[in-house]
Amino acid sequence: MAEIVTMGEIMLRLSPPEHQRFIQATSFDINYGGSEGNIAVCLSNYGHNVGYITKLPKNEIGECVIATLQKYGVDCSAITRGGNRLGIYFLENGSSVRPSSVIYDRAGSSMAESTVDDFDFETILKDIKWFHTSGITPALNKKVAEATKKAMIIAKKNGAIISFDLNYRAKLWIKDIDEKQRLIADMMQYVDICFGNARDAALVLGYKDENFDFINGDYSICVNEENMQKIIKKYNFKYLVSSLRESISASDNYYSAVVATKEDVYIGKKFLVHITDRVGSGDAFAAGFIHGLITGKSKEEALNFAIASSAIKHTIPGDLNFTTIEEVEKLSESNGEGRVVR
Repeated sequence: MAEIVTMGEIMLRLSPPEHQRFIQATSFDINYGGSEGNIAVCLSNYGHNVGYITKLPKNEIGECVIATLQKYGVDCSAITRGGNRLGIYFLENGSSVRPSSVIYDRAGSSMAESTVDDFDFETILKDIKWFHTSGITPALNKKVAEATKKAMIIAKKNGAIISFDLNYRAKLWIKDIDEKQRLIADMMQYVDICFGNARDAALVLGYKDENFDFINGDYSICVNEENMQKIIKKYNFKYLVSSLRESISASDNYYSAVVATKEDVYIGKKFLVHITDRVGSGDAFAAGFIHGLITGKSKEEALNFAIASSAIKHTIPGDLNFTTIEEVEKLSESNGEGRVVR
């Protein structure tokens, strides 16, 4: 099996062409995507040996997903088959003052109906060096959370680095909120690198600080030095990494990021990006940071590579990041101010 393994749900994405509204649509563009699958493809494009764990229906749509992943070099040998359907989401791409809109149709999907018995984690994760998943996966339900935790335990036992993107999705958090927060917070003991900030931690982990309202307060308090380092110390992460986005409109954003350790906080370069498709940009960011660390870059270099990786993804339609190391490094090395905050 691959040295890097990601685990999560991949879905069928249906979008009106260009920036049409749902009500205008007479056809839909088809893409396949999901956070961990997007990361697997991006890392494969960056030259890594990557495998993907999920469950897909045993039908032609499931075959299309596998063909898509294999086209970009992802090892699909750990994908199990069964269940009734592939989850679907409908995306209306926003523009200018109109934000994007998402409608999910994922209940009863093959991955959502999966259990720990569907996956031979001991075999899949035998030679693993890096394992990645996100808060989306265990938030599907308790059984999927149990499978996710078992994968993390086995990966850690085998000496893998574990990264976790908190990835809050409000429509997965309508019920059983306290239980989901408890289950996911318990998984943090295995995590080395966490993607997120204080707001994500409050929503996904139930993190609280009597001095701050992270959910309703100003976003700046969620990514400042004090609160990033409090989270690092509470959960004993090596790195806490978060994007920094200043929205001018749905079409244009300033984009940067921050990485915190127990010792310091570094803010990376900032780019003005014109958005063709924002979906998958966070996954391109996570993949870029993972690539940077695996290839021996410093945390500062890895962060700037990740920022550039995400900035390029904003220009590419669909969920997947079709770019190269050379393109990302060229942008990463271009003008943009990075600084250390101590």
